[in-house]
Amino acid sequence: MRLVQETRLEQKLSPQLIQSLKLLQLPTLELERYLKAELETNPLLEEVPTAEVSTQQALEEQRNATDDHFDEQDWRQVIADASDVGGRGLRADTSREFEELPQPAETSLQEYLLGQLNLTELEGRERKVAEEIIGNISEDGYLATPIEEIADSIEAESGLVEKILTVVQGFDPSGVGARDLGECLAIQLRELGEENTILMALVEEHLDDLQHHRYSVIARALDLLESDVQGAVAELAQLNPRPAAGRFGAAAKTIIPDLLVEKVDGSYLVLFNDRSLPRLKISSLYKQILARDSEAGEDTRQYVLDKLNGARWLIRAIAQRRSTMVKVMEYIVRAQYDFLERGILHLKPMTLQEVADAIGMHVSTVSRVTNGKYVQTPQGVFELKYFFGGRIENKEGKDASNKAIKERIERLVKEEDGRKPLSDQKIVEILQQEGYEIARRTVAKYRDAMGILPARYRKQY
Repeated sequence: MRLVQETRLEQKLSPQLIQSLKLLQLPTLELERYLKAELETNPLLEEVPTAEVSTQQALEEQRNATDDHFDEQDWRQVIADASDVGGRGLRADTSREFEELPQPAETSLQEYLLGQLNLTELEGRERKVAEEIIGNISEDGYLATPIEEIADSIEAESGLVEKILTVVQGFDPSGVGARDLGECLAIQLRELGEENTILMALVEEHLDDLQHHRYSVIARALDLLESDVQGAVAELAQLNPRPAAGRFGAAAKTIIPDLLVEKVDGSYLVLFNDRSLPRLKISSLYKQILARDSEAGEDTRQYVLDKLNGARWLIRAIAQRRSTMVKVMEYIVRAQYDFLERGILHLKPMTLQEVADAIGMHVSTVSRVTNGKYVQTPQGVFELKYFFGGRIENKEGKDASNKAIKERIERLVKEEDGRKPLSDQKIVEILQQEGYEIARRTVAKYRDAMGILPARYRKQY
């Protein structure tokens, strides 16, 4: 073993650049949490009330806040100027501010079922069995553990567990506690009074045929017309195959758009939606610490200067994030003008590299901007990634987005005659007549991706 000295050049990211990249990729909700954490850890940062300012004024103030430089030795002037840094930011129309209502406490499925258990007459051993069953029900409402394992875990007889399971299966939501799809649908049918009907026969005897759309096999077995089978299937479709899904546990998170695109005087304007973000400024509480050489020690002054540097870098990074996101979205608006005016069928294909070249940024920066960010447009709310995808060339040499092709296929299927559904080849012919050169296997792939069944399964009798 020996020590060796060597000299070499190595590129490293500065802490400030790492922070800027981190903030750039954060969605608005996560950025809000990050800034609140910074407010707690950096004593030189403080939050100020929102003030209405014009877009031009806000841009000018941001430019001034991010362009000034300072010498750490000249800390008197730094502190004198620091209190105004970052006080305002570019905001959407503040007249549209709103406050979110507090979300109600969420009840878990187990808590909901235990509440119903308290209304039964089960006590002692039977109640313990019921609690064990409820504890093994999944978020979808199915019993996730075999009866034998439940019986072994609490040293009970399998027959007793079966008996108590029947009680639990009578709880709301209908179908809860089922061990498979067939039992789940059967429980719901019994509660609807459909015990001795064609629907129950389909669930108990022909579930596999139903799942594989073998309607002709079912029709022969039950001596029915295929149209009758399809009618029964339509009724079964009203039942819930996942009785507890989406009803319990954590509530769905609301999407707050990071950007807004609005049409003003015939032109589309991109606004940065930071109404929920805390506005930051440099606190003036520490001015006196640095204003008196004789009373403030070197360690104290250095600590304040370090925190001041961190606060200013954070404010600059936020301004840079805002500017970068708006610049990317403005290019998307120019490129997708027809989409904003006329809808998804006019969405043009676009790549991250194309945007990066157009606005003079690295493609990885554009990727960070578009990942997990949402924009509210006249056509709806979309993730920025939505505007990027594959392309298909038409006969005129123009490109169309594969998303537009998928939308066209979906509309064709919705408008088709159910008695004569469109085959993949027929869809290809229609698209070719509209100028799109597309292969049948591509249509089949897009159809499968959208969850659309083949023509033979869509036929109505």
